[in-house]
Amino acid sequence: MSRRSLLAGCVAAAGLAVAGRALAAVPPRPMPQPAVIELKTPEGRAVSISEWRPQGTTRGVILFSHGAGSAPAYYDPIIGPWVAAGWRVLAPLHVDSREHPQTAQYPGLASWKARVEDMRALVSHIGEAPFVAAGHSYGGLVATMLGGAQPVLPEGLQAPLVPRLARAVIAFSPPPPIPVLVTESGYGALSVPALVQTGTLDLMQGMAADGWKAHLAPFTAAAAGGDRYGLVLEGANHYFGGAICDFSQPGPPQLVALKMAVEHAALFLEGFGAGSARARRRLDRLVTQALPARLMKR
Repeated sequence: MSRRSLLAGCVAAAGLAVAGRALAAVPPRPMPQPAVIELKTPEGRAVSISEWRPQGTTRGVILFSHGAGSAPAYYDPIIGPWVAAGWRVLAPLHVDSREHPQTAQYPGLASWKARVEDMRALVSHIGEAPFVAAGHSYGGLVATMLGGAQPVLPEGLQAPLVPRLARAVIAFSPPPPIPVLVTESGYGALSVPALVQTGTLDLMQGMAADGWKAHLAPFTAAAAGGDRYGLVLEGANHYFGGAICDFSQPGPPQLVALKMAVEHAALFLEGFGAGSARARRRLDRLVTQALPARLMKR
């Protein structure tokens, strides 16, 4: 089997790909339209970036990577609170998005190479500014890469994968280890504080009832003692019931679970993105094995 064919099968199996039906056109929580800027990779490929700037003082920068087939516009419930809290958010439209005009030209692993190039260009664009890396699903893998994880190096690129690392990582439902993308040991190289989220319904068809645990691989594989957190939300699936990424997913939207995810991410962001010791202590007080929001720390 070719690498391209294997990728296609693994991506579908891991729940990275958005369902085949068209994405809904209207987000559930509208927010101000972002500015759209265009960057160029060294090869000359144009990368469209959605940029949200907060009102007043900017507290920091977040680089966000969307799920496979999706687009930045489908994450308002996550991005909106960050912008309202004072964070500048920049999010590329990756070539695997159904809204990308050239998506057909990037089948299989070509999208992985392009994603790495997108983030390299974006890190260069913000200069020396510290940043937090965040992402969902396929974008969760991208976020962990920006935090030191070592996914498979795409053909045609040379190491290091990124020019410099994020201050911290927030990964919503990153993929489990997939041989053509990332191994468990590759996830284990994660070297910055991280919040890795999944849910007890974050399953693909045919997966065992506890298969959702595989999405915690960046948390469980990374060395202990590095301020890594694993968040498990009871009753949450890969799309929070269609509240993010793909609004045409079967509902109802899992808004209670999504609210818990956003609240935990906000504390983590305050603690490790903005450097608040108080927020870190508050987050640590939430550590528990009990559901509906099981928060673990290593």
